[in-house]
Amino acid sequence: MPDRVAAILVFVLAIGFALSPFATGGFAGFRPDQFPVPQINAPVQPAGYAFALWGLIYLWLIFGAGFGAILRVAASDWQRVRLPLMVSLGIGIFWIPVAQVTVLWATVMIWAMLAGAIWALLRAHYRDRVWLEGPVGLYAGWLTAASSVALGLVLAGYGILGAQAAAIAMIGLALVIALAVLVIRPGTPSYGFGVGWALVGVIMRNLETGNMAVITLCIAGLAAIAIVTWRGARALSRA
Repeated sequence: MPDRVAAILVFVLAIGFALSPFATGGFAGFRPDQFPVPQINAPVQPAGYAFALWGLIYLWLIFGAGFGAILRVAASDWQRVRLPLMVSLGIGIFWIPVAQVTVLWATVMIWAMLAGAIWALLRAHYRDRVWLEGPVGLYAGWLTAASSVALGLVLAGYGILGAQAAAIAMIGLALVIALAVLVIRPGTPSYGFGVGWALVGVIMRNLETGNMAVITLCIAGLAAIAIVTWRGARALSRA
């Protein structure tokens, strides 16, 4: 695909992705009645306020894509990020309307979005950290948590696991993915922040019920993410 076409397409997809909530009424978590076993105050799901991070993600992706379309059209380090990002954003445009109808397909789609976002992040160069790594990292970080949350709700909502077991298993899965990404690509604070923001949201949700097992796991995960991110940043500064 020609560089200019790819750059413009990423920009258009980023705008379409940001406009999708306005066209569909938005999304603040799956409804309890979307599951055979209704998920009311599911311990794996962040508090509602946490979804406000999407506003920053949308804007940063648009500004980053615009920067790339104007000033980095032919840059090879940007071009290798564009295909996986296009895949992720292209799926993401249709995610909310699907999520309002079917949890199962929405879960499949959000894992595909995550795969594209992580692929894009791992291919991103450390140049232009604000306009390329920053938005892609934040997007991938939030999706790391959100995809695990969706799968946890499916496991509990379809009676495969209890709500508590699903929460612990899927938070653990999100942490394994997050720490692996931060080790493979050290010094990516926006990614760590995206995952961490979701973990804080899960803590706030579980403070209401005093669920110390989930709260403790999230706190331990936050500490691990902070340590690995800090060590990665130090290693990069010495390189």
